[in-house]
Amino acid sequence: MTDTMDVSTRTEPAPGAALAGRISTDELAAELLARADAEGVSLVGPGGLLAGLTKTVLETALEAEMTEHLGYEAHDPAGHHSGNSRNGTRTKTVITELGPVELDVARDRAGTFEPQIVRKRQRRLGGVDAMVCSLSAKGLTHGEISAHLAEIYGAEVSKETITRITDRVMEGMVAWQNRPLDRVYPVVFIDAIVVKIREGQVANRPIYVAIGVTVDGERDILGR
Repeated sequence: MTDTMDVSTRTEPAPGAALAGRISTDELAAELLARADAEGVSLVGPGGLLAGLTKTVLETALEAEMTEHLGYEAHDPAGHHSGNSRNGTRTKTVITELGPVELDVARDRAGTFEPQIVRKRQRRLGGVDAMVCSLSAKGLTHGEISAHLAEIYGAEVSKETITRITDRVMEGMVAWQNRPLDRVYPVVFIDAIVVKIREGQVANRPIYVAIGVTVDGERDILGR
């Protein structure tokens, strides 16, 4: 077709747009599988195709952050004599749920670039911390968690690092437990859930939860 249509005033997606997006996603998944098979690599784990894709996505996002920080694209003449410019990259390895990923992080000459996608000195992406807390809650020792991450994801996380992660969570819990509460809760619900807790050995223990309903009708966990 040669006709064109101005879509700048459209407020609703075209019919079938969602389906088209889904087909595109399915085609991308099929292409990734075909590529992994052709190159003889796995999808997950160290050196897997998804780890490579994660590297590309993160580096693209970091480069976009640098562009926003400087105010001009790479190789743009507008950057000449701007007072700051790109200064190559530095290599950094972060641990993800797919395994270790080596990134080339952009630098600026003034040293004022503060990336948010992968922050300075950040060595783990959020999913890893959540995984550590989940495994700890299931009763695994810090040594067992470290061994599990190394075996399944090829990620070297020391027992000391795992301790820091869980200690940070405990600090947050203490702060939450000491937060101020409303003076009045018209309704209070008491419930319990049975979880596995390590006390010398792993055993089932009930955890009681008190949920209050505020005068505005909102629910608030009072304690556990």
